[in-house]
Amino acid sequence: MADTLPLDSAANARHGSSIGQPLTRRDGVLKVTGQARYAADNHPPGLLHAVLAVSRIARGRVAFLDLAAAKAHPGVVEVMTPANRPLLAQDPDEKQGPFSFRLDLLQNDHVRYAGQPIAVVIAETLEAATEGATLLAPRYEAESTRLGLDAGEAFVPPAIGAGSPPEVRHGDIEAGLAGAAHRIEATYETPAQYHNAMEPHAIVASWDGNRLLVDTPSQGLAWARARLAGLFGIAPEDVHVRSPFLGGGFGSKGLISGPQILGAVAARMVGRPVKLVLRREQMYGPVGHRAPTQQVLRLGAAPDGGLTALAHHVRTVTSSFDDFYEAACDVSHTLYASPAIVTTADAVRVDTGTPIFMRAPGEASGSIALESAIDEMALACGMDPLEFRLRNYAEVEPISGKPFSSKALRECYRQGAERFGWAGRPLAPRQMRDENGLLVGWGLGTATFPAIMFQGQARAVLRRDGSGLAELGAQDMGQGAWTALAQIAADSLGLPLARLEFRAGDSNLPDAGIAGGSGHTATAGTALHSAGADAIGKLAALAMADERSPLFGAGNAGVIAREGMLLRRDDESRGESFAAILGRAGLEEVEGRGHGAADAAAQEHYAMHAHGAVFAEVKVDPELGQIRATRLVGAFAAGRIINPRLVRSQYYGGMIWGVSFALHEKAVLDRRSGRVMNADLAEYHVPVNADVPSLEAILVEEIDPHVNPLGVKGVGEIGITGSAGAVANAVWHATGIRPRRFPIGPEALIGGAPG
Repeated sequence: MADTLPLDSAANARHGSSIGQPLTRRDGVLKVTGQARYAADNHPPGLLHAVLAVSRIARGRVAFLDLAAAKAHPGVVEVMTPANRPLLAQDPDEKQGPFSFRLDLLQNDHVRYAGQPIAVVIAETLEAATEGATLLAPRYEAESTRLGLDAGEAFVPPAIGAGSPPEVRHGDIEAGLAGAAHRIEATYETPAQYHNAMEPHAIVASWDGNRLLVDTPSQGLAWARARLAGLFGIAPEDVHVRSPFLGGGFGSKGLISGPQILGAVAARMVGRPVKLVLRREQMYGPVGHRAPTQQVLRLGAAPDGGLTALAHHVRTVTSSFDDFYEAACDVSHTLYASPAIVTTADAVRVDTGTPIFMRAPGEASGSIALESAIDEMALACGMDPLEFRLRNYAEVEPISGKPFSSKALRECYRQGAERFGWAGRPLAPRQMRDENGLLVGWGLGTATFPAIMFQGQARAVLRRDGSGLAELGAQDMGQGAWTALAQIAADSLGLPLARLEFRAGDSNLPDAGIAGGSGHTATAGTALHSAGADAIGKLAALAMADERSPLFGAGNAGVIAREGMLLRRDDESRGESFAAILGRAGLEEVEGRGHGAADAAAQEHYAMHAHGAVFAEVKVDPELGQIRATRLVGAFAAGRIINPRLVRSQYYGGMIWGVSFALHEKAVLDRRSGRVMNADLAEYHVPVNADVPSLEAILVEEIDPHVNPLGVKGVGEIGITGSAGAVANAVWHATGIRPRRFPIGPEALIGGAPG
């Protein structure tokens, strides 16, 4: 397994503290040479291959499977169905904990959505399993399909997103609207979107008695371990999950999914290791997605452009059998100052797989609507969009009244506008063309995302040979965690990065929490920081109690750790190496343990968010309605920056996704069968290289003494939240046509009336 990174090359040793250095990815060579082992790269002896058979209807029951034909295939070993699936210790339809969903594990013959697993074919080869699944030739007793935001009666859920209330009120919204000099009301629609990570969900599962070993992509190793242990009725320590690398997750791998668990069930059934990998089209159903929304925004403003009211209502969908509700309205709680703000949500149950968290869940779909509405109100007031945003700048969190732990959004606006050239933007639309006659438009979107932390543990070790070790059950899903977390660990241990061994990606290591919500670096990094401090503290105690040490009696003055040395804080000429201290004490190593979690007292007193401003340029063919995003400049403030190179990479990824949200990405459903009609990467459009504009990400300096001991905020999701709205607003500025249904296609512009 590639779950341990070796000591780094000496090239980075010159840096002293690693934090703040734009180091290249420590796992880069492993990945480009094919040595990084992903889940499906594992092939234990005796491996069998499993393939899902999935439903082609959205509602009803499976009436027939041709088991005889499938089992007659010479390579097929077994076919698992509801009739012969091994018993589980827990009902898959029972939730386990707050972040848990009902699972489809062949518990019966009922069909709840298209793409639901209805059988598993296990064979000696992948080809035989695939052919066996086809031979099952299922027949169904179908019921009418319920799809769309108009599929049924809407209801108010008990909570939305990760537990937010469905209704939040501050001030008198109707009075604010009634007394406004300017008012707008607009409805915006966003489609269903699917995660589409490069690596599909997969599992390689092996049983040894009641001990289970799985290789599977997971954003939360401890959560996956606990869920597997509960379902199989075994102790968590008897489940070993390995997941050093993920080929993308975006939220879909935060919780272990039904297909992954079915691979482990299949392995238990046949008594041999089993590999199950989803095909691309099978990613559109049982492993989550971003739900569609319909959002109504009502805004009022005074004659000077100051907001008097902001009302944001969202309607979304969830599955017929479970509960997850896209919290698109929550973004309106934090961005703009208004004496009256209300956000409300309701939902409709449909025949679909359960939606789940998807990169910037709620904020992505909510911000494109909010930022479009803010631009519409700026136009109604006759103000430049940037001027209007500054006029309504929130100095404190609008609803709670809490001060921000830090907020450099004004500086983001300033630096982004200056670099983009915003001062030359005409107020009216359709005023700019390029040399080829294409319409040119400039748009702005404000970016925000909460500074989230989970709970995590870490272990740090200082060795007698002068090296260090850091361990935690974290994973790298492409964001550079192997590098950034190693930088934090090296800094906490006072070692050059070249002297640090870093281990992660294994559930047998300390539980580092989940890689999600842009909270992984803050959580795992704080745990590493704490573990390093604990190890240094123990080493310092040894030295200060040893009369032979130049640090003897330095307790009052204190010591600092740097480059493998402990130095007196009041006289840095007096110190000695870690190796010398351990050698005299007769110890091979000293160990520290650390914990990372949010500071409840700080959260009680401060609102914690990252902020940014994204400026976009688009070009539109006035006759064909074709849109190209040609330039994006984003300026972001997210606290202390651990690695500027990796942070820019994350911002670029978010900005590209923002372009995708505004212009490309949409699942098309057959309302008769409930099936996704574009369940592949040929027809489910995401940006390719030709669609990616010139990108620039500005890292705005921000010091946050309250958010966590490291002062870091997440950067993985914020880039979407400003970029999608900026592109949408740029399309209006180019054409004079206000798009309110996303993604924006030529059909929205050809023959459309300016507005």
